[in-house]
Amino acid sequence: MKLWVLGSGSRGNAVVLESAGSRVMIDAGFPAPVLLERLAAVDIAPESIEALVITHEHKDHMRGARTCAQRYNWAVRATAGTVVLSREVKESGAKAFRAGTTLQLGDFDIATVKAPHDAAEPIIVVATSRTTGARAGVAYDLGCVTEPVVDALEDLDLLVLEANHDEAMLFNGPYPPALQKRIAGRRGHLSNKAASTIARNVAHKSLRHIILAHISEVCNEPGLAIGTVRDAIRPSRFSGTLTAAPQDAVIGPFMPGIRPAKQLDLGLF
Repeated sequence: MKLWVLGSGSRGNAVVLESAGSRVMIDAGFPAPVLLERLAAVDIAPESIEALVITHEHKDHMRGARTCAQRYNWAVRATAGTVVLSREVKESGAKAFRAGTTLQLGDFDIATVKAPHDAAEPIIVVATSRTTGARAGVAYDLGCVTEPVVDALEDLDLLVLEANHDEAMLFNGPYPPALQKRIAGRRGHLSNKAASTIARNVAHKSLRHIILAHISEVCNEPGLAIGTVRDAIRPSRFSGTLTAAPQDAVIGPFMPGIRPAKQLDLGLF
């Protein structure tokens, strides 16, 4: 299994998974030209993407879905709530499912778990390669730590985990009180502290990579997020890599037991 993060943050999110010749994208939150640029940077032809799973209807997770799906014949899957609420997702040809469904796409069994976020029917995903048994989780846009989420993220090889904000930076920052409250709410985004709680609960010897995602450029810093999570998992048997995914660069591939290549900085768009 291989995993690339094509960028993660408020301007867009996209993850590519590969196993046994199959490629599946989780979210397509950048404009189509940006997605194509990011894919080209790691020599992935857009035609080779078999399917796209959209975690929820917010723009930073589905902005490029309709154009790319229509142009490259991607099979799109999204929860029923997401399809109903988003015309763009519906027009991408998305087939609807209910949160909790396990999807069979290419070489992957993709388990879905409902996420606590202010969207219609948001999910996290855990993809298992049927060929190798390797498992990767993508869990961002979470307002709080829940038992079903933690249970789903156990026994992974690769984990993409939200660490959106530092609480002190959020509440002392420039955002208005209403937005601060939304971000910090139980249907908002994970703080570094909350991310560290999840990481501490799921860290184990065979987890090779934790990639912190959706890091705010206003109320967080990559080094701060990494430091908070590293301190939390220090007592565990985790001996893999801990990385912060950038907004405007591709990072990967991440593989079980193998260190990733250097990130490719593509600049702002």
